[in-house]
Amino acid sequence: MATNLAIDDQLLVLAQNVAGIKTKKETVNQALKEFVQRRQQEDIIDLFGEIDYDDDYDYKKLRDRN
Repeated sequence: MATNLAIDDQLLVLAQNVAGIKTKKETVNQALKEFVQRRQQEDIIDLFGEIDYDDDYDYKKLRDRN
C-alpha cells in the first residue's frame, strides 16, 4: 500500500541508527511491528489476576508418563 506520511526526519534517522537498519521503509515497518507487539503484550499483562484456575488441577500428574 503506497502511503505518503510526514515523518520527523531526525527521529527516523535516529531510529535507523539505533536499529542498524539501512532503509526508511524497513525502519518504519520494524517500528510498527514493535509497536503492535508491545501493545499486545500490555493486553496480556492486563489479564494477570483475571483468570480463575481449577484448584484440583495437578500439572505434575500430567507429566507422569508411567
